[in-house]
Amino acid sequence: MAHNEGLVIAHLGQGIAVEHDDKIILCQTLRRLDTVAVGDRVRWSYASENQGRIEEILPRRSVLVRPSRNAKSRPVAANIDTIFVVFAVEPKCDFLLLDQYLAICENRNIDAALVLNKTDLPLPDDLEQELYVYQDLGYPLYRVSTVSGSGMEQLKQALKNQVSLFAGQSGVGKSSLTNAILPDKTLRTNTVSATTKHGRHTTTAATLYHLPDGGDLIDSPGVAIFGLAELSNMQLAYGYREFQPLLDKCQFNDCSHLHDKGCAVRAAVEDGNLSLNRYQRFLKLKEKM
Repeated sequence: MAHNEGLVIAHLGQGIAVEHDDKIILCQTLRRLDTVAVGDRVRWSYASENQGRIEEILPRRSVLVRPSRNAKSRPVAANIDTIFVVFAVEPKCDFLLLDQYLAICENRNIDAALVLNKTDLPLPDDLEQELYVYQDLGYPLYRVSTVSGSGMEQLKQALKNQVSLFAGQSGVGKSSLTNAILPDKTLRTNTVSATTKHGRHTTTAATLYHLPDGGDLIDSPGVAIFGLAELSNMQLAYGYREFQPLLDKCQFNDCSHLHDKGCAVRAAVEDGNLSLNRYQRFLKLKEKM
């Protein structure tokens, strides 16, 4: 029986759309397998003339999970290289959410970049101040406007030759960004559904699209809910990039970075070497966990 390698591009109600050589095959998975995620590379075989069976999930270089009700987490997308965290001049930026996304990336072997959308609107000073902090930490920042088109070329260049995903609070314009980058998105979504003879493609599921200039974009409308549930306290601290070189210098291994004696992180904040706002958000996220 021939085994083929394929790429999971969508979850459909009746199965999983796997792309192989420009063809899309609707596949079922073997029961014993873990949940297959969009972006997974898989081995599959034909079960009938136009139906396949996924036999194996190939090793992932990264995976994004979201907590589900029964405490088991579900993978949302796999093999992502970079998450582009989108925020905007308005609505007011939720920096707590931004820090949460970055903390997850630091712990999940995924690069992170920031996209500031709606730059055609006047930029508040305090936003500009916060942005310096992130750029200082080495996070790339793309300033774009889907309205004026400014900065879009640089962003498209950044998406080349890798697998990316947009994340961000609602109202920041993720879908207008996606549509600007993938002008024929609806057309393609319908092709996936038609090829696999399966009614309408559900919009909540993640879908992988090939970008015109190379690279892939995983579009996942429900992604805002991938949570902190997966991170321990130590991982959350590690998720703050500027804390990383200090964590070994704390007096206690299980330092809470709050009132513990000999905490190197708090000392650095008090000396003005680390952003007080980021530190306060870290404490807030820790409480939330």
